[in-house]
Amino acid sequence: MKVLGVFDPANEIGEVTAGSVIFEVGSTGEEMFGIIQGSVELRMPDGRVFELGPDESFGEMAIVDSSPRSGTAVAIEDTMLAVINRSRFLFVVGETPTFALQVMTNMAEYLRQAH
Repeated sequence: MKVLGVFDPANEIGEVTAGSVIFEVGSTGEEMFGIIQGSVELRMPDGRVFELGPDESFGEMAIVDSSPRSGTAVAIEDTMLAVINRSRFLFVVGETPTFALQVMTNMAEYLRQAH
């Protein structure tokens, strides 16, 4: 899901090279990511693969409920990521209800595709 302008509150911007693992399934997560430039694959344990590009986000579920990561995220080209940690996420959700709605919509889309 495209989330235009949502990465302005990022705590940091990170660059990852093609082939880099951003996080692995089962790992703990305290941050979500937004793709500024490049692309990322989310590889699920059941073999499904989702390709995400600029203005899309991932990693929201772990930050919302502190659950282990449900998939592995891998940069498939050199990628620039916005990183939003849990405390910044909670602040932005309180200040910008549309941000919360975008995150919930994104999570709902992943859940629909899972079933």
